[in-house]
Amino acid sequence: MYHLLIIITTLSFSSINITFAVDEAFPSIPTTFSVATKQHYDVKPIHHEVYDGERKIYDISHQYTPELPVWESSEGLGNFLRLAVSMKNGSDANISKMELSVHSGTHVDAPGHFHDHYYESGFDTDSLDLQILNGPALLVDVPRDKNISAEVMKSLHIPRGIRRVLFKTLNTDRRLMFKKEFDSSFVGFMVDGAKWLVENTDIKLVGLDYLSFAAYDEAPATHRFILERRI
Repeated sequence: MYHLLIIITTLSFSSINITFAVDEAFPSIPTTFSVATKQHYDVKPIHHEVYDGERKIYDISHQYTPELPVWESSEGLGNFLRLAVSMKNGSDANISKMELSVHSGTHVDAPGHFHDHYYESGFDTDSLDLQILNGPALLVDVPRDKNISAEVMKSLHIPRGIRRVLFKTLNTDRRLMFKKEFDSSFVGFMVDGAKWLVENTDIKLVGLDYLSFAAYDEAPATHRFILERRI
């Protein structure tokens, strides 16, 4: 099954004491904060949806919360955000301090993630092409009983000309992004699936529904292959 989406690259950070509702365009985790004087905090922030003619831009990034899963951690993200300077303590402004692993939540891999020569040459996320990262994307349902191999890729019949594909897998059904303990049994790409993608499609952006696009047991080899080709 195919669906066409407009995607934008974002990071969603939760603040401190208001409840955010889950809606169609923002499938994020509800978060609550406590406030000292409730009467001043009855307003709620609004998610602004952007339209371009008939098309709708969806923010599919997960909110950063203490329960967000982190690579190979059983503790989740933890207390990553604190108010370092507070107006309640007499300061003129509120200033937050944040500390977290960048390999958590909704993120993008730079070429230097698995290639040291790229890392040393400055190929970080600033080097990524925004025209690739933003625009229409094909949402594809993947067979639920297997990792994404060459055989699976062939069965999806993704047409030439498609540049961005989001793969919906068993990870979504299992709600792995809503469980703080890292789960190495997640669905991802195998090396032969990545090779089939490169050789038989025009895809330049691959998105999956967990912390890695590559299956856990083949993560290094699959990452090296795909990132060497700047995908």
